Amino acid sequence: MRRPRLLVTLVLAVLALLGATTSSASAVVHTKKGVSAANVPGANAALRDVRAGWFYTWASDNRGVSAPGVEFVPMIWGPGSVTDTELNRAKASGRTLLAFNEPDLAGQANMSVERALDLWPRLQGTGMRLSAPAVAFGGDRPGGWLDRFMSGAAARGHRVDFIPLHWYGSDFSSAAVGHLRGYLQAVYDRYRKPIWLTEYGLIDFTRPTPRYPNPREQADFVRNSTAMLQGLHFVERYAWFTLSTATSPTGLYSGSTPNASGVAYRAAR
Repeated sequence: MRRPRLLVTLVLAVLALLGATTSSASAVVHTKKGVSAANVPGANAALRDVRAGWFYTWASDNRGVSAPGVEFVPMIWGPGSVTDTELNRAKASGRTLLAFNEPDLAGQANMSVERALDLWPRLQGTGMRLSAPAVAFGGDRPGGWLDRFMSGAAARGHRVDFIPLHWYGSDFSSAAVGHLRGYLQAVYDRYRKPIWLTEYGLIDFTRPTPRYPNPREQADFVRNSTAMLQGLHFVERYAWFTLSTATSPTGLYSGSTPNASGVAYRAAR
């Protein structure tokens, strides 16, 4: 008579364990939504509060920024970061690798297409899921930096798993969401690879001093753009620029306190 009772007890214990595992797993929210972040006061608390599924720091490690359940995605920033130390650190820090930050700008990674292609086997050798280099602009242009890189990668048999993009809008009206969507669609139509929008926001760079939207304009754009991005099947992930106002006037949090845009971004899902 004891064996059936023991069997029932064991079955119930296994079911309870499975239930606990399922409950724990369901408590972790995985979303497209992410942020770029720097190690500034309040960053960890803000990252916990914003309900992002992932973040990055423009580096191969998290630079001391973290929050429970939020995935870190490492980056190899430029040619100087293509070292055994940086590549091993990236492998230890995440499963997906972002590659070369704005190689088309002199003030950023500043790389020729040929240099990027020559270094690519080192990044590919990590075995991680691998992005294309993240150009600052013109990802949809025939003959542009990204276009030449993608053609060269195909010719050399290099692997590129998805396309990261940056986008900053100088039109602060409600039309900005459509401008962003059009750019994303054009790049997807050209390469037919998943898109990660790793930097985006409203900043007018057409004048000597950058111009920023007012709080209402930015919060409206955050609300409407996130709704659009959540609905695009080819956009795997997106990240607002940036988490903290200590990094940029476009930031979502002052310390650990959200502004109107932070509240809107936190609500996106």
